[in-house]
Amino acid sequence: MEKVELYVIRHGKTMFNALQRAQGWCDTPLTEKGAEMIHYLGLGLKETDFVEAVSSDSGRAIETMRIILGEHKTGSKISYSVDNRIREWCWGSLEGGYDSEMWGVLPRILNFKDSAEMWETNISFKKIAEAVKDADTANWAEDFETIKTRVLSGFEDIAHRIQKKGGGKAIIVSHGFTIAFLLNLIDETQPVRVDLQNGSVTRISYDENGNFNIEEVGSTNFIEEGKKISKNLLA
Repeated sequence: MEKVELYVIRHGKTMFNALQRAQGWCDTPLTEKGAEMIHYLGLGLKETDFVEAVSSDSGRAIETMRIILGEHKTGSKISYSVDNRIREWCWGSLEGGYDSEMWGVLPRILNFKDSAEMWETNISFKKIAEAVKDADTANWAEDFETIKTRVLSGFEDIAHRIQKKGGGKAIIVSHGFTIAFLLNLIDETQPVRVDLQNGSVTRISYDENGNFNIEEVGSTNFIEEGKKISKNLLA
């Protein structure tokens, strides 16, 4: 049996990313530059043998995956599905507002002076989930246990399915905060982070005992490799 390895990618940069607006369950398309970066990523990954492809059901994740598979040497033959369990956190009534507004409201709910003070305390995902619920006047946001169950079951089911088929590598397109949360569920020393770049690759393995192991976090090496390939093609 081959080792099970998940290449978990944050979707390409979107209009709301560029405008620094909160984007959880709401959706905007990739920007021109965002799509270009994903084309480079696709070129950098084109020789990697993937046995399966999965994205969240958000349009930005689907768009990202289609670009990657379009550049892959056997992209048309890779089984592709969507899974709503690996979508982003829902920010409720904070959706669409400026990031600075959201990260201004949440610290105050948690009794911090500002977001800088909140980050300095190594705030937990659970506390953030509770604060989002408190701030959400629309009552759309999920509670912590609901988010935990859906995210963990989503990634576990993907990994287990690949393992049952004999193992191999899978390419997965998800979202920044969801990927950061998954890392923390695997290893509680992993911090709450909002620094995973669009198009970055986080590699996670899954062993025979059903345990995840973090191999690499937020790598942009495949994007850089893709840029080199593109330059050579144009030369």
